[in-house]
Amino acid sequence: MRDLMALTAQPQVISLAGGLPDMTVFPPEVMAKVTAQIAAEASARALQYGPTEGLDDVREAIAQVMAAEGMTAIEPDDILVTTGGQQVIDLVCRTLVDPGDVVIAEAPTYPGAVPCFGSFEADVVQIAMDADGMRVDELEETLDRLEREGRRPKFVYTIPTFHNPAGVTMSLPRRRRLVEVARERELLVLEDNPYGLLRFEGEPLPTLYSLDGGEFVIYLGTFSKILSAGIRVGWAVAPGPVFQKLNIGKQAADLCSSSLSQLFVATYFRSGLWAEQLERFKEVYRRRRDVMLGALEEFLGPHAEWTRPQGGLFLWATLPDYIDTTDLLARALESDVAFVPGRAAYLDGRGGSSMRLNFSGVAEDDIREGVRRIGRVVREQVELYGTLTGSAAAPAERDRPDPAPQESMADVVPLPRRAGGDRARGTR
Repeated sequence: MRDLMALTAQPQVISLAGGLPDMTVFPPEVMAKVTAQIAAEASARALQYGPTEGLDDVREAIAQVMAAEGMTAIEPDDILVTTGGQQVIDLVCRTLVDPGDVVIAEAPTYPGAVPCFGSFEADVVQIAMDADGMRVDELEETLDRLEREGRRPKFVYTIPTFHNPAGVTMSLPRRRRLVEVARERELLVLEDNPYGLLRFEGEPLPTLYSLDGGEFVIYLGTFSKILSAGIRVGWAVAPGPVFQKLNIGKQAADLCSSSLSQLFVATYFRSGLWAEQLERFKEVYRRRRDVMLGALEEFLGPHAEWTRPQGGLFLWATLPDYIDTTDLLARALESDVAFVPGRAAYLDGRGGSSMRLNFSGVAEDDIREGVRRIGRVVREQVELYGTLTGSAAAPAERDRPDPAPQESMADVVPLPRRAGGDRARGTR
């Protein structure tokens, strides 16, 4: 992933790989006004250390953001300010995980969490997903198996809304059941919710935290996708004993997050502009999602399946089993286009025929051109396969998960269960 990010920083590469918000949508005059106000009113404070748990001003802004998603009972003292959302994952692992401990995640999972879990030597067990998000029935079966083996997971990591990388959203019945399972088994859940406010269509769903009331759910939020990724401000809300340990871990890691960044957030939110700016982001990303969906249909239609997210930044595309997207990426980079290969979202070798595509950080014309280039490389691989095998150049048959109810499937192409193809390559 580090090598990929370095390659995609090259200006000639159309990168559909990174999870980048488009900061050209943020008005530069607003940034100038906010920074000038900080310089005039709070320059000494901005350049000084702050409390480990964060400045009160920014914690009040965070409580405002959480209230916008229905979490109205949050008090500023409940919030730990972090250096981006990524630090929350690190702090939770630092607090809870010893080498060999079990962590449960979705399959696929956020590629940025993979190296974090690995650095703490966690044994990550991944639970299959379908159009309604994590298969909670499979989670329960897995928990039963682990209990028989005498192994208790430290936490369940999930991105229930506009999943990264899958683009799907966990249904309300599954959210409720997951919270029930956490209570029944006294199991912590880390809810990663960077994208919940970036909804383009459909009705909002309650967060796991709001359903749980903060008893077993640790909530992870960030300003990276709704304000600015560069300011590196995220937060955690956690049950009391966990919060205390996270705060100690935060102090050991970096003493405190940047006071300048926190004051930028606080000053900006006092201006009252954040809701209007959020709508601008949503409109731009909605258009780009639609352009990407149209380009996929035009250039990869016969050879791929993909999700249709109702919000967020990503969709997940799956190619025929005989195409490995890690190899495909090398060929795509020769055409100056990049994506995240599916194996980056697994810890057991799966995902070889899938890829994550980002639609938020690239202009509409570049999205279309990038997908066209990927489609050309895919067609070359399909034709080569047909030539070598003597079969028709068409996608291979795949096993599929049990279909979700039709009404919940209306806007999502189902994620395929690719067990047969992966076993054939010895990756499961």
